[in-house]
Amino acid sequence: MRRLVGLLAAACLTTGLAAALTAASAEAAPAAPNAVQQETGALPPMGWNSWNKFGCNINETLIRETADAIVSSGLRDAGYQYVNIDDCWAEQNRNAEGKFEANHERFPSGIKALADYVHGKGLKLGIYTSAGTQTCAKTMPGALDHEDVDAQTFADWGVDYLKYDNCNNEGRPALERYTKMGDAIKKTGRPMIYALCEWGENQPWLWGKTSGAQLWRTTGDISDNWTSMTGILDQQVGLEKYSGPGGWNDPDMLEVGNGGMTDAEYRSHFALWSLMNAPLLAGNDVRSMPAATKAILANKDVVALDQDWAGVQGHKVRDDGDTEVWAKPMSDGSAAVVLFNRGISNATMTVNASDIGLSGRDFRVRDLWTGAETESAGTLRATVPSHGSAVFRVWPAKFPAAAPAATLSLDTGSYFPAGKPFTAHVRLANDGSTPLAAARVTVSAPSGWQLDGRGDVLVPVVAPGKSWDRAVTVKPVKPGAQVAISAKASYTTGWGRRSLSADASGPVVTPFASGVTPMSKAPFLLTENGWGPVERGTSNGENQAGDGNPITINGQVYADGLGAHAPSLVRVYLGGSCQTFHSVVGLDDEFATGSVTFEVRGDGKTLASTEVFRHGSAAQAVDVPLGGVQVLDLVVTDGGDGNNTDHADWADAAVTC
Repeated sequence: MRRLVGLLAAACLTTGLAAALTAASAEAAPAAPNAVQQETGALPPMGWNSWNKFGCNINETLIRETADAIVSSGLRDAGYQYVNIDDCWAEQNRNAEGKFEANHERFPSGIKALADYVHGKGLKLGIYTSAGTQTCAKTMPGALDHEDVDAQTFADWGVDYLKYDNCNNEGRPALERYTKMGDAIKKTGRPMIYALCEWGENQPWLWGKTSGAQLWRTTGDISDNWTSMTGILDQQVGLEKYSGPGGWNDPDMLEVGNGGMTDAEYRSHFALWSLMNAPLLAGNDVRSMPAATKAILANKDVVALDQDWAGVQGHKVRDDGDTEVWAKPMSDGSAAVVLFNRGISNATMTVNASDIGLSGRDFRVRDLWTGAETESAGTLRATVPSHGSAVFRVWPAKFPAAAPAATLSLDTGSYFPAGKPFTAHVRLANDGSTPLAAARVTVSAPSGWQLDGRGDVLVPVVAPGKSWDRAVTVKPVKPGAQVAISAKASYTTGWGRRSLSADASGPVVTPFASGVTPMSKAPFLLTENGWGPVERGTSNGENQAGDGNPITINGQVYADGLGAHAPSLVRVYLGGSCQTFHSVVGLDDEFATGSVTFEVRGDGKTLASTEVFRHGSAAQAVDVPLGGVQVLDLVVTDGGDGNNTDHADWADAAVTC
């Protein structure tokens, strides 16, 4: 909980996939009932938390209505069990007995009555405080030096889960503070999930379990944006060996359905968190969630990856830059795989079954988003949308009851220069063991464009393990600002007629005009930012658009530029006709901490980079030649100490063409 109004001080063993898979299969045993497993921490907890959507705007009516909605929506039946109250639930001061009291105005019935209500719904209640003198919002006391009385109070109320934050901790050792509360919970005799929210500052994955905890936060707080989510994901790489039954890595709560990301991004968020055995704590308003959000959260096939009793955390198998492959061995001998596309255009991705720890020649494949089942001879392939994911569960077994796995892909690039034709590459691939016959493939021209030649083709057969390819030239007629092109394929299998579709889209772009163009006035192909949007003409400010301040580095005010927050990316199309890029870079004065580096890239190649800037570092002029560069990227990265308050300025940023 780092940020409220302004910024608070801070907030809130495998030896290889194949070996783990073999061990998991050998030790297979029936799972205990879900509720018992979650109570003891043998499985990652699932539930809901109030903070991401509501912050301090909580009351007992909201909590009761949320419990009702978890039941009526089917989330309880999907495994969601905990209803967790975050910060701001208590009075500012302890009572005469030195105990917590629920806020008299917003929780007049008290926490015990609320716990009874939640328990009556077949759910469990969670509560929050901090291992400090106050909580992060500074609206209620922390539990530092009150651990025994507070743990017993929570137990007496019927609390089932404690989130224990790290704010206002007096600089005292984390292990000491968190172990003291863990011991206090044990003394109560009440089963209670103990969740450390220590932000990963002291590597809690090394000691969290010995402190009595069942899960530990590995990073700072998540925000409801793509850059925050992927930045946290990147910090999980290598931590998989510290997670397992009874002790779980926690990359923070879910943002699914809160509106800051697309449904494709939320599906990736949910799939990857499930693959990593993260606690699945929804953070949206479940009382009014749309069908698309419910379909993500209640997808039992994806939830099953998280709740697999063997508890082997998934990990990154391959990193190809914009695309990544993540995989996880399952207790029944299958494996799960996520094909993850971080790029800005569709990507056709493939992985072999052997790469995810499976052996054999025949495989049963289930698409966990659609539920469709196919058979494969070993190749797993999907056309993955920008920021999207394909999620498969794969069994090493012959599956004669399904059609061959087939994929239709359409590759056009991510942008379209105005007035110029482009080429669309269409491919129909057969990764099964039987043929695709009598295939008809059709490409439809986008509005304002026309195909050079026919758009439909009859393909007699696509043999097993083979693919059919065609390049289609598309010419401009009266193009608009966007291109949206599609392709369809229908074909016959031994299991009937099947069909596939694919699409691609992107902006129509024009080169920069002659002269000097300030970056604050330039059209962006893409922006990603660690906190709030990239601001034009001001500093980054806070999380809302337009809330920045004058750009100021070491007391020097600059009239123009871009305000960013690490990690950040600004991408613009130049068209190859510009000469130079200029900026003055440094940390903005609006915060007294932070560390960042700056990098300028042209067509994916680094043209200039800086050393680490810290508070007080002198501003640095960056002048870069741009001869022939089509696409320019301005990149800000964290300086190595976490990205809290990494407010970075591209002051006076401009391109000369």
